[in-house]
Amino acid sequence: MYTVKIGLDAHLHDEFVAASGMPNLLQTSKWATIKSSWKSEIIGFYQEDELVASSMVLIRPLPLGFTMLYIPRGILMDYTDKALLKFVLLELRKFGKSQRALFIKFDPAYKFDDAYDIMTNLTNSGVEYTGRTTEMHDTIQPRYNAVIYREDFSEETLDKKTRQFIRKARNSYPEIVFGGKELVPAFVELMKKTEARKNVNLRDADYYTKLLDTYGSDAFITLVKFDMAKVKKDMEVNVAKIKANQTKAKNEKRLKVLSEELAIAEKNISDISAFIAEKGEIIPVAGTLSINAFGAAETLYAGTDTAFQKYYPSYLVWFETIQHAFKNGANTLNMGGLENSLSEKDGLLKFKKHFNPRIEEYVGEFDLPVNKLLYKMANALYKRQKTKH
Repeated sequence: MYTVKIGLDAHLHDEFVAASGMPNLLQTSKWATIKSSWKSEIIGFYQEDELVASSMVLIRPLPLGFTMLYIPRGILMDYTDKALLKFVLLELRKFGKSQRALFIKFDPAYKFDDAYDIMTNLTNSGVEYTGRTTEMHDTIQPRYNAVIYREDFSEETLDKKTRQFIRKARNSYPEIVFGGKELVPAFVELMKKTEARKNVNLRDADYYTKLLDTYGSDAFITLVKFDMAKVKKDMEVNVAKIKANQTKAKNEKRLKVLSEELAIAEKNISDISAFIAEKGEIIPVAGTLSINAFGAAETLYAGTDTAFQKYYPSYLVWFETIQHAFKNGANTLNMGGLENSLSEKDGLLKFKKHFNPRIEEYVGEFDLPVNKLLYKMANALYKRQKTKH
């Protein structure tokens, strides 16, 4: 009734991903190219001549010649078809044994509230559910994501404060650039500033270039540059107005207010002059890197030079990124993961909410034990190692 094809053609797999109703960047065949430190395989499952399930499987080496397998945002299949599920799990176990895998981890992109039947069918089939985890680092991929839907998004539907921030950024004479590898040097410098601010190590120029090369026209960098020479001229005009108003002021209270305004304006001019001396007149201030996978776009990286945060470039770059993705065929854009607490004190959540995303909780991770004798010990070691990073 069912057959398995190990080494399924990448084109057939990607067609299946696109038609699955749950397209995801991490299940595209090209993602294996990005994860070059892991081996990979595409496994397809047929009912007669019809492809009914497919998975891009990553293979991670472990000590002593063992491995673990990971199917990011998979397995792509109908989990309510118990006969198919039984066959898929059996064949995945067989493949796992051929790779000396201790276990196979997968995290289908189903929303938690829609996944009761999935969880039941999987756990009844000997799969272990790792639970409704409470920390972002508990899972390889974040369980909570901020996802913007095309039908929800327009500048008019953004709240007043967000529109005001975007308008302030537009007053800084921005140049919006969409491109590829030619923008990597400027993007890397912005990411370095983000790394320093957050005290993290992210990626280098080679990695960003690899993403752009691998996904071609489906990948793009959005870069916002400000013409700080023009901003400086506006501020100089403002300083002249303040000084003119000082000559007309009739009381000390008004003079005090104008003096404070003048001090701030002159400080801003001084800061801008220093920026121009160091970086030139046209300065990259914010950037993102995004990929559109079969209509499901994801912004993987975003960087901002916080020296310019008073001009709100991060709001403008995200707005332009989202708009550009939708103009080029995306139906959704994933802004990325969130802490599981969804605390209102979380600055990342607070920022992303400005763009009216739907906060989606995915079901999480499942483990299919392959070597049952060593699985529990190996999984405990894996969890301990993961918490160190």
